[in-house]
Amino acid sequence: MASVARFDTWQAADGTNVARFTTGELEVWDGSAWGPAGGLAVEYVVIAGGGSGAAANSRSSGGGGAGGYRSNVSGESSGGGASAEPSVLIAAGTYSVVVGAGGAAVTSVSNLSLPGNKGSDSIFYNVRCAGGGYGTGLETGLSRGTSGFGGSSGGQGGNPLGGTGNLTIGGPDGIDGQGSAGGGGLFSSTTGGNQTGGGGGGASAAGATGTSIAAGNGGAGVASSITGSSVTRAGGGGGGPRDYAVDTIGTGGAGGGGDAKSTNPADSGVANTGGGGGAVVGGSAGFNSGSGGSGVVIFNVPTGSTVSFSGGVTQTSATVGTKDVYTVTATSTTSETVTFA
Repeated sequence: MASVARFDTWQAADGTNVARFTTGELEVWDGSAWGPAGGLAVEYVVIAGGGSGAAANSRSSGGGGAGGYRSNVSGESSGGGASAEPSVLIAAGTYSVVVGAGGAAVTSVSNLSLPGNKGSDSIFYNVRCAGGGYGTGLETGLSRGTSGFGGSSGGQGGNPLGGTGNLTIGGPDGIDGQGSAGGGGLFSSTTGGNQTGGGGGGASAAGATGTSIAAGNGGAGVASSITGSSVTRAGGGGGGPRDYAVDTIGTGGAGGGGDAKSTNPADSGVANTGGGGGAVVGGSAGFNSGSGGSGVVIFNVPTGSTVSFSGGVTQTSATVGTKDVYTVTATSTTSETVTFA
C-alpha cells in the first residue's frame, strides 16, 4: 500500500511559516498573524496623533513628537528607519479603525515651562500606532522634567541644574519601527545662562538638540505615495529658546511639524499628518503652545472590493491604478469599524 504524507503546517525554505490547517480550515501567515486563505491584499499607512509642544515663561521648551508611523507599502518605509512591514491578507469581516487626536495645547504660566500633552493612538486592523510624545521644559523649581515618550518622542527643554559649563539633557528614544528620538535641551551657564529646547522627533529623523545659540528643529517625517502622489507626514515640532532675541527659534520638521513661536500661539502640527506641535518661546505668561496634528489611516484594496464603514467615520476614496484608496481622517469614538465583504 502506498504511503500518504500528511502535514499540518507548510514552511518556506528558510523555515518561515506559510500555511497551515487548523480545525479543518486552511490559514495563511501574513507576517504577523494567521488568517483565512483568500483574504484581500491590503496596503496601509497608519499614523497616530502628534504630541503638543511645551509652553514657557522665561524658560526654554521642547517641541512635540510626531505620532507613530507604520506602513507596509512595498518599497516604502515605516518610522524610525524601519523597512515596510510585511504584506497582509485580510479576511472578510469587521475590524477596528481609529484616528488618533493630536495632543492638546498648553498655556504658559509665570516662571515655569509646562509639558505638553501626548497624542492619541491610531488603529487599523491589528496595527496600532502610538501617539507622539509631549515636549517639556522646566516644570517646578529647578527640577528637570523628562519629555514624553511616544511614537516619536518629544523634545527636551534645557533646564538649569546648577554647576557651570554647558549641560545637555537628552530626549528619550522613539518606539522601534514607529518613530525617532526627541532632541535634547541645553543649559549653558557660560553664555549668560542661555537655555534652548530640543525639537520633537519625526518619523524618519530625531529632533535636533538645542545649542548655545539655537533651539532644535523638529525631525523630518516619512514620504509615502499610497494616495498616488508623494506626501511627507509625521514631522516633529520645533523647540524654543528662553531668549528669542539671542537664540534662533526651532522650526517644525518636514511632514506637518509646527514651528516654535515667540508670538501667541505657537504653530500646531498639521491635521492628518500626525505632526508635533511647536513650543512657546520663553516670553510672556499666557502664551499657548502648538497642539499636535491629528493622525490618519490610509489603506488600499484591489479595485472593486467591497468596503464599508460604521457611522462616525469621516473618509474619502479614490481609485489609483488598480487600487481603491481609502483615507480616514476622523473617527468620532474609539469604537468605529471598517468592514471588508
